[in-house]
Amino acid sequence: QVQLVESGGGLVQAGGSLRLSCAASGSIFMVNVMAWYRQAPGKERELVADISNIGTTNYADSVKGRFTISRDNAKNTVYLQMDSLKLEDAAVYYCAAGTNFGVGFVPRFWGQGTQVTVSS
Repeated sequence: QVQLVESGGGLVQAGGSLRLSCAASGSIFMVNVMAWYRQAPGKERELVADISNIGTTNYADSVKGRFTISRDNAKNTVYLQMDSLKLEDAAVYYCAAGTNFGVGFVPRFWGQGTQVTVSS
């Protein structure tokens, strides 16, 4: 099993920035891709960004140029730097770990989620 613990959510004004962190522990060898998803009220959970174990990244069109995913393999931690936040970015953000980078990504483990609220 892999345990994922997110942190860094909160309230921010539109145009501001937040940095989310996700610390992984346990059987890390079971996964090689880390990802961030989000789910807004009344909407389906959507992939925001993912990153392979060698640092290849993939982003949803809605966040390209504003969000940056990165990872520190030595710390087993993945980050999501969110800049130029918009009202529509407000959601619960979930960290996920799995296999198969890109369109074939299969999330196997999930964090508990962290709330991001964007005010006008």
